[in-house]
Amino acid sequence: MVNMLSHLPLSSAMAIGLGPAARVVDYNPEWPRLYVAEKARILGAIGPWVSRIEHVGSTAIPGLAAKPILDILVGLRKLDDAPHCIPRMEKLGYEYVPDYEKELPMRRYFRQGSRENRTHHVHMVEEGSDFWVAHLRFRDFLRDHPDAARRYELLKRQLAAQFENDRDAYTTSKKDFINSILTKAVEAGD
Repeated sequence: MVNMLSHLPLSSAMAIGLGPAARVVDYNPEWPRLYVAEKARILGAIGPWVSRIEHVGSTAIPGLAAKPILDILVGLRKLDDAPHCIPRMEKLGYEYVPDYEKELPMRRYFRQGSRENRTHHVHMVEEGSDFWVAHLRFRDFLRDHPDAARRYELLKRQLAAQFENDRDAYTTSKKDFINSILTKAVEAGD
C-alpha cells in the first residue's frame, strides 16, 4: 500500500526538537499533567479559533523515553485564522518561527524555552489536514502497539548516542521508522 502521506517531508514534519543536542530521557509521568495545564493556557488565549488540541510526539506515549519537550498539536478551524493566534501565543511566552513555512506551509510553528532548554513545541495546523492526521496516526499507533513503541524507543536511544551533536542526522535517521509506522497504521485502518 502506498503511504497516503508520502508527499509530506516526514523527517521534518515529525521532528520535535531543534536544540543543540539529541537528548532522550526516561518517561516522566508528569508530562500528561504538564500538557493539560499548557492546553488550558493555550485555549484561554486562542480558544475562539481552535477546534481541538492534542498532545503528540513521544512525550504523549505512556512509558516511552523522549526528548523532554512537550509537542502540542493545535487544530485550527481554518489556517487563515493563524494571524489572530500568533500575537496571543507570543503573549504566552512562545516564539513564533515562520522560517519552516517554506518547507511546511501548512504549519505555524512555535517554541518555548531557550535553545538549550526547550520546554514546548506547538504545531498549529488546520484540523483534518495531512499534518494533523499523520501526527495523530503515529501517536495512536504507538499507544496501541507497545512493541512498536519499544522499538522506537530503542532506535531513539541508539540515534541519540550516535548523533548526540547532530540533530539533523538524528531526525533524518528516524524517517524510515516513522514512515513504516504510518504505513502500518494506514493498512490497519488506524
